[in-house]
Amino acid sequence: MAKKKEEFVKQDEQLQEVNDALTGAGKWIEDNSNLISWIVCGIAVVVMGIIAINQYVIKPKALEASNENAKAAAYFQAGDFEKALNGDDAECIGFAAIADEYHNQQGELAALYAGICYFEKGEYEEAAKYLKKFSADDLNIDPAARQLLGDAYVELGEYSKAAKAFESAAESGNDIIAPMSLKKAGIVYLHEGENGKALKAFKAIKENYPSSAEAQDIDKYIAVAE
Repeated sequence: MAKKKEEFVKQDEQLQEVNDALTGAGKWIEDNSNLISWIVCGIAVVVMGIIAINQYVIKPKALEASNENAKAAAYFQAGDFEKALNGDDAECIGFAAIADEYHNQQGELAALYAGICYFEKGEYEEAAKYLKKFSADDLNIDPAARQLLGDAYVELGEYSKAAKAFESAAESGNDIIAPMSLKKAGIVYLHEGENGKALKAFKAIKENYPSSAEAQDIDKYIAVAE
Protein backbone atom coordinates (compact mmCIF):
# COMPACT_ATOMS: atom_id res chain seq x y z
CA MET A 1 0.00 0.00 0.00
CA ALA A 2 2.82 2.37 0.96
CA LYS A 3 4.57 1.49 -2.30
CA LYS A 4 1.48 2.39 -4.34
CA LYS A 5 1.18 5.67 -2.45
CA GLU A 6 4.79 6.51 -3.30
CA GLU A 7 4.09 5.78 -7.01
CA PHE A 8 1.02 8.10 -6.94
CA VAL A 9 3.05 10.85 -5.29
CA LYS A 10 5.78 10.43 -7.90
CA GLN A 11 3.23 10.57 -10.75
CA ASP A 12 1.65 13.71 -9.22
CA GLU A 13 5.07 15.35 -9.07
CA GLN A 14 5.77 14.47 -12.72
CA LEU A 15 2.37 15.83 -13.79
CA GLN A 16 3.01 19.01 -11.85
CA GLU A 17 6.35 19.43 -13.62
CA VAL A 18 4.63 19.01 -16.97
CA ASN A 19 1.90 21.50 -16.01
CA ASP A 20 4.49 24.00 -14.83
CA ALA A 21 6.37 23.63 -18.08
CA LEU A 22 3.20 24.10 -20.12
CA THR A 23 2.19 27.09 -18.04
CA GLY A 24 5.62 28.63 -18.51
CA ALA A 25 5.49 28.00 -22.24
CA GLY A 26 2.02 29.50 -22.45
CA LYS A 27 3.16 32.61 -20.59
CA TRP A 28 6.20 32.95 -22.87
CA ILE A 29 3.95 32.69 -25.93
CA GLU A 30 1.57 35.28 -24.49
CA ASP A 31 4.41 37.66 -23.62
CA ASN A 32 6.07 37.24 -27.01
CA SER A 33 3.09 37.02 -29.34
CA ASN A 34 4.34 39.87 -31.53
CA LEU A 35 7.76 38.25 -31.92
CA ILE A 36 6.20 34.91 -32.85
CA SER A 37 3.99 36.60 -35.43
CA TRP A 38 7.03 38.19 -37.01
CA ILE A 39 8.85 34.81 -37.04
CA VAL A 40 5.87 33.06 -38.69
CA CYS A 41 5.58 35.86 -41.25
CA GLY A 42 9.33 35.68 -41.84
CA ILE A 43 9.15 31.94 -42.55
CA ALA A 44 6.25 32.49 -44.95
CA VAL A 45 8.20 35.21 -46.76
CA VAL A 46 11.24 32.91 -47.08
CA VAL A 47 9.14 30.04 -48.46
CA MET A 48 7.39 32.34 -50.94
CA GLY A 49 10.78 33.77 -51.88
CA ILE A 50 12.16 30.31 -52.63
CA ILE A 51 9.13 29.51 -54.80
CA ALA A 52 9.44 32.82 -56.62
CA ILE A 53 13.17 32.40 -57.22
CA ASN A 54 12.59 28.89 -58.59
CA GLN A 55 9.74 30.01 -60.83
CA TYR A 56 11.03 33.34 -62.10
CA VAL A 57 14.82 33.05 -61.86
CA ILE A 58 16.09 29.45 -61.80
CA LYS A 59 13.78 28.03 -64.49
CA PRO A 60 14.32 30.90 -66.96
CA LYS A 61 18.07 30.78 -66.28
CA ALA A 62 18.11 27.05 -66.98
CA LEU A 63 16.27 27.66 -70.26
CA GLU A 64 18.66 30.46 -71.21
CA ALA A 65 21.68 28.26 -70.49
CA SER A 66 20.17 25.38 -72.45
CA ASN A 67 19.66 27.63 -75.47
CA GLU A 68 23.23 28.92 -75.22
CA ASN A 69 24.58 25.37 -74.93
CA ALA A 70 22.70 24.37 -78.08
CA LYS A 71 24.38 27.18 -80.03
CA ALA A 72 27.85 26.23 -78.81
CA ALA A 73 27.18 22.52 -79.33
CA ALA A 74 26.64 23.13 -83.06
CA TYR A 75 30.23 24.39 -83.34
CA PHE A 76 31.47 21.53 -81.15
CA GLN A 77 29.87 18.92 -83.39
CA ALA A 78 31.44 20.61 -86.40
CA GLY A 79 34.86 20.31 -84.76
CA ASP A 80 35.28 24.07 -84.35
CA PHE A 81 36.48 23.95 -80.74
CA GLU A 82 37.57 27.59 -80.69
CA LYS A 83 34.11 28.96 -81.46
CA ALA A 84 32.43 26.29 -79.33
CA LEU A 85 34.58 27.43 -76.45
CA ASN A 86 34.71 31.20 -76.86
CA GLY A 87 31.72 32.00 -79.08
CA ASP A 88 31.41 33.67 -82.46
CA ASP A 89 31.05 37.36 -81.48
CA ALA A 90 27.47 37.15 -82.70
CA GLU A 91 24.79 34.98 -81.10
CA CYS A 92 26.95 32.30 -79.48
CA ILE A 93 28.82 33.17 -76.27
CA GLY A 94 30.61 29.81 -76.00
CA PHE A 95 30.87 27.09 -73.38
CA ALA A 96 33.43 28.89 -71.19
CA ALA A 97 31.16 31.91 -70.68
CA ILE A 98 28.12 29.70 -70.11
CA ALA A 99 29.95 27.70 -67.45
CA ASP A 100 31.11 30.87 -65.72
CA GLU A 101 27.73 32.63 -65.86
CA TYR A 102 25.18 29.91 -65.18
CA HIS A 103 25.41 28.04 -61.89
CA ASN A 104 23.01 25.22 -62.66
CA GLN A 105 23.04 21.83 -64.43
CA GLN A 106 23.33 23.45 -67.84
CA GLY A 107 26.28 25.46 -66.54
CA GLU A 108 27.96 22.25 -65.36
CA LEU A 109 27.32 20.66 -68.76
CA ALA A 110 28.94 23.67 -70.40
CA ALA A 111 31.91 23.22 -68.07
CA LEU A 112 32.33 19.65 -69.32
CA TYR A 113 32.25 20.79 -72.95
CA ALA A 114 34.64 23.64 -72.17
CA GLY A 115 37.03 21.17 -70.56
CA ILE A 116 36.95 18.95 -73.64
CA CYS A 117 37.52 21.93 -75.94
CA TYR A 118 40.49 23.15 -73.93
CA PHE A 119 41.92 19.61 -73.90
CA GLU A 120 41.58 19.37 -77.68
CA LYS A 121 43.35 22.73 -77.97
CA GLY A 122 46.21 21.47 -75.78
CA GLU A 123 45.43 23.94 -72.99
CA TYR A 124 45.49 21.38 -70.21
CA GLU A 125 45.47 23.68 -67.20
CA GLU A 126 42.26 25.33 -68.39
CA ALA A 127 40.87 21.90 -69.29
CA ALA A 128 41.42 20.70 -65.73
CA LYS A 129 39.89 23.89 -64.32
CA TYR A 130 36.61 23.35 -66.16
CA LEU A 131 36.47 19.56 -65.87
CA LYS A 132 36.64 19.91 -62.08
CA LYS A 133 33.44 21.95 -62.20
CA PHE A 134 31.47 19.09 -63.72
CA SER A 135 29.70 16.35 -61.78
CA ALA A 136 26.71 14.18 -62.60
CA ASP A 137 24.98 11.00 -61.50
CA ASP A 138 25.32 9.51 -64.98
CA LEU A 139 27.47 6.35 -64.83
CA ASN A 140 28.91 6.98 -68.29
CA ILE A 141 29.52 10.71 -68.58
CA ASP A 142 30.77 11.41 -65.05
CA PRO A 143 33.54 8.77 -65.01
CA ALA A 144 34.53 9.72 -68.57
CA ALA A 145 34.94 13.33 -67.41
CA ARG A 146 37.04 12.21 -64.44
CA GLN A 147 39.22 10.11 -66.71
CA LEU A 148 39.77 13.06 -69.03
CA LEU A 149 40.66 15.16 -65.97
CA GLY A 150 43.29 12.55 -65.17
CA ASP A 151 44.62 12.78 -68.71
CA ALA A 152 44.90 16.56 -68.35
CA TYR A 153 46.87 16.16 -65.11
CA VAL A 154 49.22 13.69 -66.84
CA GLU A 155 49.88 16.27 -69.54
CA LEU A 156 50.63 18.81 -66.81
CA GLY A 157 52.98 16.40 -65.05
CA GLU A 158 50.77 16.38 -61.95
CA TYR A 159 50.87 12.61 -61.54
CA SER A 160 49.48 12.36 -58.03
CA LYS A 161 46.34 14.26 -59.06
CA ALA A 162 46.15 12.19 -62.24
CA ALA A 163 46.18 8.90 -60.35
CA LYS A 164 43.52 10.17 -57.97
CA ALA A 165 41.29 11.21 -60.87
CA PHE A 166 41.75 7.83 -62.60
CA GLU A 167 40.95 5.97 -59.38
CA SER A 168 37.82 8.10 -58.97
CA ALA A 169 36.73 7.27 -62.52
CA ALA A 170 37.32 3.56 -61.88
CA GLU A 171 35.07 3.62 -58.81
CA SER A 172 32.09 4.01 -61.15
CA GLY A 173 32.29 0.34 -62.06
CA ASN A 174 31.61 1.22 -65.70
CA ASP A 175 32.65 -1.83 -67.74
CA ILE A 176 34.48 0.26 -70.33
CA ILE A 177 35.80 3.27 -68.44
CA ALA A 178 36.73 1.54 -65.17
CA PRO A 179 39.34 -0.86 -66.64
CA MET A 180 40.73 1.92 -68.83
CA SER A 181 41.09 4.19 -65.82
CA LEU A 182 42.60 1.46 -63.67
CA LYS A 183 45.24 0.81 -66.31
CA LYS A 184 46.01 4.52 -66.60
CA ALA A 185 46.27 4.75 -62.80
CA GLY A 186 48.56 1.72 -62.71
CA ILE A 187 50.88 3.17 -65.34
CA VAL A 188 51.06 6.46 -63.44
CA TYR A 189 51.87 4.59 -60.23
CA LEU A 190 54.64 2.69 -62.03
CA HIS A 191 56.03 5.99 -63.30
CA GLU A 192 56.05 7.29 -59.72
CA GLY A 193 57.69 4.12 -58.36
CA GLU A 194 54.59 3.11 -56.40
CA ASN A 195 54.60 -0.49 -57.58
CA GLY A 196 52.30 -1.72 -54.83
CA LYS A 197 49.50 0.61 -55.92
CA ALA A 198 50.20 -0.19 -59.57
CA LEU A 199 49.95 -3.92 -58.86
CA LYS A 200 46.65 -3.44 -57.06
CA ALA A 201 45.21 -1.51 -60.02
CA PHE A 202 46.37 -4.08 -62.59
CA LYS A 203 45.06 -7.01 -60.55
CA ALA A 204 41.70 -5.26 -60.19
CA ILE A 205 41.44 -5.26 -63.99
CA LYS A 206 42.22 -8.98 -64.20
CA GLU A 207 39.81 -9.92 -61.43
CA ASN A 208 36.92 -7.56 -62.07
CA TYR A 209 37.05 -6.91 -65.82
CA PRO A 210 38.46 -10.10 -67.39
CA SER A 211 36.60 -9.53 -70.68
CA SER A 212 37.85 -5.96 -71.14
CA ALA A 213 40.40 -4.99 -73.77
CA GLU A 214 42.75 -3.90 -70.99
CA ALA A 215 42.69 -7.38 -69.43
CA GLN A 216 44.09 -9.05 -72.54
CA ASP A 217 47.69 -8.02 -71.89
CA ILE A 218 47.45 -7.14 -68.20
CA ASP A 219 49.72 -10.01 -67.11
CA LYS A 220 52.79 -8.28 -68.48
CA TYR A 221 51.92 -5.14 -66.51
CA ILE A 222 51.42 -7.25 -63.39
CA ALA A 223 54.83 -8.83 -63.96
CA VAL A 224 56.47 -5.40 -64.21
CA ALA A 225 54.76 -4.18 -61.05
CA GLU A 226 55.78 -7.30 -59.11
